[in-house]
Amino acid sequence: MNKDSASYPDPSGINQPMTPEEVDPQQKREQKEEMDRVGKGNLTANPGDRIDDSKSLQEKAQQVAVDAPDITGDHIVVPTYFVVDEPDGTQKPLHHVKDAEEISDVIRQARVDENGERIWR
Repeated sequence: MNKDSASYPDPSGINQPMTPEEVDPQQKREQKEEMDRVGKGNLTANPGDRIDDSKSLQEKAQQVAVDAPDITGDHIVVPTYFVVDEPDGTQKPLHHVKDAEEISDVIRQARVDENGERIWR
């Protein structure tokens, strides 16, 4: 996904942070405070990776797992959940680690044309 894609609104009403500027500052502070308090080497999971089933779909859509520079110096943002549309019209949050296989399946389905033919890009 390119950096400009974040400027296009999602017709479903779910807008996920895709740039550092879109990440909730409070979420950034809370994650940093937890990492400082517990110590990066003592956490069993990144605070942004945690699964909280009491959160709403919108809250899960806003949760960020990664908000940091990568090895190339680009600043990357990875949502904890990817919200996908189900065939029945509902939306489902898929956790970027726990549901990685299902996310891959969704991506593969998105790359099949109306005749069921695989489209390679």
